[in-house]
Amino acid sequence: MKKLLLVLILLLLPTLASAQDAAAGKDKAAICGACHGVDGNSTIPQNPILAGQTARYIYLQLRDFKEGRRKDPLMSPMAANLSKKDMLDLGAYFAAQKHTSQNSKGDSSLIAHGKDVADAAICTMCHLGGFSGQNEIPKTGGQHYEYVLKQLQDFKAKRRTNDAGNMTAVLRTISDEDLKALAAYVASLD
Repeated sequence: MKKLLLVLILLLLPTLASAQDAAAGKDKAAICGACHGVDGNSTIPQNPILAGQTARYIYLQLRDFKEGRRKDPLMSPMAANLSKKDMLDLGAYFAAQKHTSQNSKGDSSLIAHGKDVADAAICTMCHLGGFSGQNEIPKTGGQHYEYVLKQLQDFKAKRRTNDAGNMTAVLRTISDEDLKALAAYVASLD
């Protein structure tokens, strides 16, 4: 029995060693603050709000930047030297922060049209109600309009492909005007 317990402990050690540590993530996130805000609430419209995002999603995006599956002239070099532990810790830290919505209310008719686009595309099947996200699907509700629109455009044009083509498949039939409405709707959510 003691041998079995020892074997189980030895098998679990690597898992425990790679556990997420939000406190360590806070220290590592200091450099992220310039673009994403100290607590992950970016005030720069082109940069995503990381606060309240799922830890899993943040980890996967950092990994994709590091491994070249997602490219950005600023983020790719930032992620290049991160270890798996660094990425897990950063994910844990930003997931633990409170998302302070930067939502833009904008044109109410555009937002209403965007809701219709979202409903027709069944966006909440993956992104859930309020575009709150889950696991590997990002929280997009309350993100900056400019950031959301760019991501939608990049997925549609296949400039961003690190999601196995899911978003591209959904967006391929949505017009550019409807993408703007969809982005306005998503940005208006809390």
